[in-house]
Amino acid sequence: MELTNPSVIKEILSRNGFSFKKSLGQNFLINPTVCPKMAESAVSDGETGVLEIGPGIGVLTAELGKQAEKVVSIELDERLRPVLAETLGEYDNIEVVFGDAMKLDLGRIIKEKFGGRKISVCANLPYYITSPIIMNLLESRLPFSSITVMVQREAAERICAKVGSRESGAVTVAVRYYSEPEVLFNVSRGSFMPAPNVDSAVIRLKVLEKPAVDVKDEKLFFKMVRAAFEQRRKTFQNSVSAGLGIQKETVRKALLECGLDENIRAEKMGMQQLADVSNYLGSIKA
Repeated sequence: MELTNPSVIKEILSRNGFSFKKSLGQNFLINPTVCPKMAESAVSDGETGVLEIGPGIGVLTAELGKQAEKVVSIELDERLRPVLAETLGEYDNIEVVFGDAMKLDLGRIIKEKFGGRKISVCANLPYYITSPIIMNLLESRLPFSSITVMVQREAAERICAKVGSRESGAVTVAVRYYSEPEVLFNVSRGSFMPAPNVDSAVIRLKVLEKPAVDVKDEKLFFKMVRAAFEQRRKTFQNSVSAGLGIQKETVRKALLECGLDENIRAEKMGMQQLADVSNYLGSIKA
């Protein structure tokens, strides 16, 4: 079944009474070279189990089924049930679970479906939910070895930016805290049906066994990071003081104690510097 052939896709969708929902950000891959490359990047060896999020009509899912021992795919749109039954019917190592990946108990699914297998995640994510899904997966601390996802190219550049660079932001810091991200390859907008208005990129996050930096209070660290990047043009001192309701003098003292310029901006700070300031502020609160 040529699942990257637009005519075949239209026929399958029409036969099953399916129409695209703009609200779900549905753009199905039709470039025949993308999914094999993406599946190969996600599956490190034949023993790996893969948790896929958002199979669409099953183009990427089928490729994952060829590479991995077991694939469990989570799909939000119930209307795709008959479509996926048709496109994935020949694969006995693929199972589709219908539900919202943000609400399902992924830990229970992994335990029930994968047993003791090494797990990786692979997903072609709707743009509107890219960051929430990625952070939900990383924060879950479930036994994922890597997360390979297709995202908007601009988001890929921001997620994989170096902390301390102009392109970095709160999501950059959060992702780097839990993983080592890299951009694997770009994907043009013409690779999808219907075509989105922007280009995409495939990124892989290699999940770390322990966080990149030692943070005493994670909740405070991430609140501080969000506040620091919320108003990028302001100094770290002003943004964090306003965002966390801490006296400016306290933040200034924390920066100086950590060997930093009191007028530094968040985008100029590295992971260890952010962790040091957070730990200092946490020690004052304690």
